[in-house]
Amino acid sequence: MAKYIIIAGAVIMIAGTLLYFFPGIFRWFGRLPGDINIVNENSRVFIPITTMLLVSIVASLVLYVIRKIL
Repeated sequence: MAKYIIIAGAVIMIAGTLLYFFPGIFRWFGRLPGDINIVNENSRVFIPITTMLLVSIVASLVLYVIRKIL
């Protein structure tokens, strides 16, 4: 369990460093084709379908590689 926590901490630290030094690096995130954004006068609805599919695929691949290594 400790190995997974260390790996998660390293990933969070790398992501934080990228966001600090390159603030616009993830500007495309949430604006992919297939993400639904409905804006009316009194409300706003955002459904990030494509973004969540991409996150799921990347997370699955990362976990697969981690399980093979450990």
